[in-house]
Amino acid sequence: YETCAEAVPEAFGLSPSTVSRRFIRSSAKQLQALCARRLDRYEMVALLLDGKTFAEDEIVIALGITAEGQKVVLGFVQTATENGPVCAAFLRELIDRGLQIEHGLLCVIDGAKGLRKAIQTVFGTQTVVQRCQWHKRDNIVRYLPKGQQALWRRKLQAAYEQPTYVLAKAALLRHRTELRLLNASAVTSLDEGFEETLTLHRLGLFGALGISLKTTNCIESLLSQVRAYTDKVDRWRTSEQKHRWVASALLSIEPRLHRIKGYRHLPLLRAALQREIASNAPRQENVA
Repeated sequence: YETCAEAVPEAFGLSPSTVSRRFIRSSAKQLQALCARRLDRYEMVALLLDGKTFAEDEIVIALGITAEGQKVVLGFVQTATENGPVCAAFLRELIDRGLQIEHGLLCVIDGAKGLRKAIQTVFGTQTVVQRCQWHKRDNIVRYLPKGQQALWRRKLQAAYEQPTYVLAKAALLRHRTELRLLNASAVTSLDEGFEETLTLHRLGLFGALGISLKTTNCIESLLSQVRAYTDKVDRWRTSEQKHRWVASALLSIEPRLHRIKGYRHLPLLRAALQREIASNAPRQENVA
């Protein structure tokens, strides 16, 4: 109400229902603006994907990182879970709106299988995936007794903080040997997506960009700010209401987002991604 009163002086003293109708019209315009935003004017080097729960639904949000380190909200999709087909359709829609992936893209995700499958299906070899190290660490320790979880959280964190791929992998493999004696399920969790948790290490960029891109913290911070807006709603009546509120919150927050730490090293990421794409490209045999 206060925001509306400041934006529209004659709104001061209007009934809540009148203000509500004005907000509905305004938020509908913001939703349309976000959904129609062209993405080809941005040079993206990284893409973060994560979801927020709204009652029985999940809203999966895409946050792009430009070559200058700016964070740009690309869009969102409503789904029951982070399932592959829905997320794949969402990624295709981003490409239709101009998202460029031909120069390579680093995708940072929390390990959701639906998101991973969608990235593989839509982006193929044009992207490299960095699994969130903190999510992986927490997924592993949850299999252990509570009395051992803090110790193993520190051990795994120390391993992931090793400066090079060789050192980090060696440390994790040593911990894997220890874990085999404690809990086979924890070992299975460690093995799943093992190499993708070390992508920045393998690219030689962990020291330069790990603080920003080794986890999904960038997008989780955005989601926490969205909650400051949407958690005030006690009851979601329609899907359209959710979309309007999410779009309004995202566009309100976006101008206040800071560049990622280490953004000056993003040209190195672009070069590393292009080398990765070149190495994964199928070799064409000479035809006589």
